[in-house]
Amino acid sequence: MKKLFALVIVSSVLLSSCVSKKQYTELETKYKQTSQELVDTKANLMKCLVEKEKNDFKVTSLEERIAELQKDKARSLEQVGDLTVLTKAASDNIKETLAQLSKKDEYIKHIRKAMTAKDSLNLALAVNLKKVLKDGLDDEDIEINVEKTVVYISIADKLLFKSGSHVVSDKAKNVLGKVAQVIAAKPDVEVMVEGYTDSKPISTDCISDNWDLSVKRATSVVRVLQKDHKIDPKRLVAAGRSEFLPLDTNNTEAGRAKNRRTRIVLLPKLDQFFTILEQKQE
Repeated sequence: MKKLFALVIVSSVLLSSCVSKKQYTELETKYKQTSQELVDTKANLMKCLVEKEKNDFKVTSLEERIAELQKDKARSLEQVGDLTVLTKAASDNIKETLAQLSKKDEYIKHIRKAMTAKDSLNLALAVNLKKVLKDGLDDEDIEINVEKTVVYISIADKLLFKSGSHVVSDKAKNVLGKVAQVIAAKPDVEVMVEGYTDSKPISTDCISDNWDLSVKRATSVVRVLQKDHKIDPKRLVAAGRSEFLPLDTNNTEAGRAKNRRTRIVLLPKLDQFFTILEQKQE
C-alpha cells in the first residue's frame, strides 16, 4: 500500500511537471508572437508617424497654396474692378468723343453751307459786275475773278492813271462809278483797294518810291468811291503792294504794263464771318 501510494505520488508529481512545461512552451510561443507583433506594431506606428508628417507637410503646403490662390483671386477681383471702371470711363470717353465728332461734323456742314451760299452770292456779284462793266471796255483793261469766295476786280493802270501819276482819269471815274453801283447794292461786303507797280524806280517831288506810288494810287481810288459815290468809308481799305507781287516779268514793257495795276477786292466782313462761326447748331 505504501508502495502504491508512493507510486501515485510520484506519478502525480511527474504528471504535474509535464503539464507545466507544455504551458510554458505555449506561453513562450505566445510571448514570441506577441513580441513580434509588438515589433511589427512599432514599425507600423513609425511608418504611420512618417506618413503623418508627410501628410501634415502636404496639408501645410496646400493651405499655404490655398492662401496664395485666395490672395491672387482677391487681387484679380480688384484688377477686374479697376478694369471695369476703366472700361466704363473709356466707353464714356468714346461716346463723348463720338458726340463731339458728330457736332463738329454738323458744324462743318453748316460752315460749308454758309460758304456755298456766299460762293453763290459772289458768283452773282461777279456776273453783275461783268454785266455793268462790259460796255465800251477792253477785256485787257479789266478782269473780274472769283477766288476762295472773294471777288477780284483788276484794272490796268493805263485805264486809271497816267504814267507816274496817282490822279484818277475821267475815263477811270466812269468805270469806278459802275463798280460803286454794285458795291452800294452789297452793304454786307468790305472793299479793299490794292495798288501795284512795276519794278522801275520812281522818285519825284511828291512820290518817294514805288511803295509811295502804290499807296497813293489805292488811296485815290478809295477817295473817288467815298466822295463821288458815297460809299461808306468804314467799308473801305487802301493798301499799297509796290512792285513785290508781279503778275509777269519786269524785263519787258508788256510784262511791266501787266504788273502796273489796281485791284479792287470785295470780301465778306470779318465780324459777319465770325458770327457764322459762333452760331449754335440745332
